[in-house]
Amino acid sequence: MNYSPLLISLKAAIIATIITFILGVYIAYLTTKLKRFKGLVDGFLTLPLVLPPTVVGFFLLVFLGKNSFIGKLLSIYDISIVFSSTATIIASTVVSFPLMYRTARGAFEQLDKNMIYVAKTLGLSEHKIFLRIMLPNSLPSIIAGTILAFARALGEFGATIMLAGNIPGKTQTMAVAVYSAVQAGNRALAYRWVAVMVTISFITIVIMNKFESLQFSKARKGGS
Repeated sequence: MNYSPLLISLKAAIIATIITFILGVYIAYLTTKLKRFKGLVDGFLTLPLVLPPTVVGFFLLVFLGKNSFIGKLLSIYDISIVFSSTATIIASTVVSFPLMYRTARGAFEQLDKNMIYVAKTLGLSEHKIFLRIMLPNSLPSIIAGTILAFARALGEFGATIMLAGNIPGKTQTMAVAVYSAVQAGNRALAYRWVAVMVTISFITIVIMNKFESLQFSKARKGGS
């Protein structure tokens, strides 16, 4: 059994999760500060969550393809994103970003505003308020969002096959490997990859639930 789909999926999911964590948390913070057009911005950032993955992949192909502005610019330096390992990371990042963003934004908006007002009266800058108050107090929700984003990135199929294709050993993730195995009539191989994905996803959910239960226990002890 060739384990390259597992390695490619894990690499794409881990890198995508790191990028999603940084961008999702920071952009969620910036969105909460908006006074105007918050609904439009939020709708645009959440769009990949509600669109079919193949549609997301189509848009990525339009924006990053060889005939696009970005594609032509990169071709000057002999760089091509389509059908590359980078494409698997980009696809996973785009589809998992809304989960991280929505979770972080919800956590920030549910914070006790009195803490922030007190911090401002004490002279703390916006940057320090974010790092010392908002982020630590929202950490449980943010970690849960990060775990969900990882699981989503790991199982990405539609956008990946549109942008990265199905190249064994290069862009063939586990989800794409299942599709290829079914198309080839190799049900045994498809079952094996499905079993691997289900196992990883189940472990991810168990870890998230365990973390949330620990946080809930700590919150009850702190309140009692």
